[in-house]
Amino acid sequence: MSDLDLNLLTALDALLAEGSVTKAGARLKLSPSAMSRTLARLRATTGDPLLVRAGRGLVPTPRAMALRDRVHELNREVRATLSPQDDSPDIASLARTFTIRASEGFIALFCAPLIAAVVKTAPHVRLRFAPKPEKDARPLRDGEVDLEFGVLGAFAPEIRAQLVFRDRFVGVARAGHALFDGPLSPQRYADCRHVVASRRGIFTGPVDDALAELGLERTVVAVVPGFPDTLTVAGRSDLVALVPASCLDDQATRAGKLVMFDLPVRTPDIAVSAMWHPRMDADPAHRWMRETMIAECRATTPKGR
Repeated sequence: MSDLDLNLLTALDALLAEGSVTKAGARLKLSPSAMSRTLARLRATTGDPLLVRAGRGLVPTPRAMALRDRVHELNREVRATLSPQDDSPDIASLARTFTIRASEGFIALFCAPLIAAVVKTAPHVRLRFAPKPEKDARPLRDGEVDLEFGVLGAFAPEIRAQLVFRDRFVGVARAGHALFDGPLSPQRYADCRHVVASRRGIFTGPVDDALAELGLERTVVAVVPGFPDTLTVAGRSDLVALVPASCLDDQATRAGKLVMFDLPVRTPDIAVSAMWHPRMDADPAHRWMRETMIAECRATTPKGR
């Protein structure tokens, strides 16, 4: 197939549709002589005369008549395949499943509004929210995950990322905790017993580095998988939790069960990003989905925490 010329398919489609070398040439912006040479090539390629003289005109052979509809459809499909993708897909009729990977805390806060934002304009789209046991680019590379939310960190270099919002760590303790009986200081904070969240079971984090600079060390007595778990533990014990401000349970704080407080030491901000594989950059449906979700996350993120 090294000498296959797809231009012949377009020429054959025009010839069979027009039944005239001159009209087919005008349709393709070719001179009558150039179109005649193309017809000669088509005859040699197919082994059939295709169009034969009948009086002052041309009529198709049985082979040409059998090919006409098929050639037209093939020409249309080739053009669609080799043309730029439509940047404005019909979202209302889009039927596709997108897999989103994020932490438990992120899903607890954003899952409901993300679903509402997507199905509002794309009622046939389905969303699959997958757990995020660890930072691993393989699911994005392999197409198992369409979009991931989290902290970029030392991720795969080819992964695309867009900052969604910035978060910060805050402390949380049950209402009536002894920590609130006096001014909050690094020493009084460190003297408490703590619960932390870590998928990898790590007891220390940025707040411990900040305390260490002051010569202080806190006591972490429990590690749980996710931030929602730390809130549950803090609400039912004297342990102090450390969570991103966005993950704080509004219902618990409004009911007076949990109290949020600013940490007495400085910790780095948390940059939450949306991540996807570059092969999805040009996919219009994926672009619509990720832009919709990023906008909804920014609109949903609690302000002033």
